[in-house]
Amino acid sequence: MTGARVSLPGVRSPGAGFDEPFAMLEACHDRVRRSLDLLARLRQYLRDTGWDESAAQAARDVLRYFDIAAPLHHEDEELHVFPPLLAGTPGDDVVQLVRQLQRDHMQMAERWAAARGALQALGEGNITALAPAQEEALERFAQGYESHMRHEDGTIYPAARALLDAEAEQAMGAEMARRRGAASSLSK
Repeated sequence: MTGARVSLPGVRSPGAGFDEPFAMLEACHDRVRRSLDLLARLRQYLRDTGWDESAAQAARDVLRYFDIAAPLHHEDEELHVFPPLLAGTPGDDVVQLVRQLQRDHMQMAERWAAARGALQALGEGNITALAPAQEEALERFAQGYESHMRHEDGTIYPAARALLDAEAEQAMGAEMARRRGAASSLSK
């Protein structure tokens, strides 16, 4: 990146509330995409510019998102989206897809465990460049997310939404808010 300085820190979040849990899940996918984009830009920034406080902040932002928000999002799906599809009659193809997405969640958690140390070290200033093994771990972590989210957005969320009535969606949103310690307009 000759001449131009790339802005790294900051992942802005599109708004969606707990009163619309599927919109919130979709907005979370937007935040995942933004966080993965920030990770890709961080990796390129380190190669082109080197470590500085901007790089450290970007590493902390990515770390925070995938340490806190992503596990809650996966839990939302495991608790509220997948069970009605497995208990209902959505068709074998949907059930097989749900089972694959559940395996994806386990693989994502394993890959995150392998990748997060590099971001933590960058964020703390303990390293100023990524070793090849760290680059590989971050790349492996980022792989698979797009396909995973495409299946959820295009097939799984619409199928689950079709099975849940307004009361079930309201309960879903309220429980999601409770697990996050957030006040929900639904629980008032």
